[in-house]
Amino acid sequence: MIIKTVEFIKSAVKPSQYPEYDFPEIAFAGRSNVGKSSLINTLIQRKGMVKTSSKPGCTQLINFFLVNEELSFVDFPGYGYAKVSKKIRSQWQPMVNLYLSQRKSLLGLILLIDIRRDPGKEELDMVDWLESHKMPYLVILTKSDKLSKTKQQKRLLSICAQMNREKDSVILFSAKTKKGRDTILKEIENLTGWYNE
Repeated sequence: MIIKTVEFIKSAVKPSQYPEYDFPEIAFAGRSNVGKSSLINTLIQRKGMVKTSSKPGCTQLINFFLVNEELSFVDFPGYGYAKVSKKIRSQWQPMVNLYLSQRKSLLGLILLIDIRRDPGKEELDMVDWLESHKMPYLVILTKSDKLSKTKQQKRLLSICAQMNREKDSVILFSAKTKKGRDTILKEIENLTGWYNE
């Protein structure tokens, strides 16, 4: 998959605000500060398209991007950041659940986990929801450059065991080295190919 054009479409909090196009969508979800914006920017090869911040909890809306005028990337707000107000934290689940359950053009979800952290309740709950709704998903372990190759493999095996997933179904990623970028794009292309058949 070669990305030629990317356009920010809009931000939304409820279905009436979603874009009214019929393009297939891939959603990105993960804990605050997991590197979600950096991953999307690396995939689309645009440094500032998705705003990144060292301060967690900055993205509090669902953001829609149109890629190659044929596919939409949907950036969810990060979850689990304690310093964001309780009101905002309590809004995350219903906002995301509503999108996941109602958006007919959603093809699959990319779930990001920091390779140095164990999956928490939020990640495991998300996986349960995705599997119960037969929604395809991909697990990406971000910030892999922070660990040696030996430690990367240890963490990969540990996280796979905790999530009951095969080693080959989890991708190591680094925004710094672009490790995993081509594999992720290939997986996205596989999903969109299935959609277009």
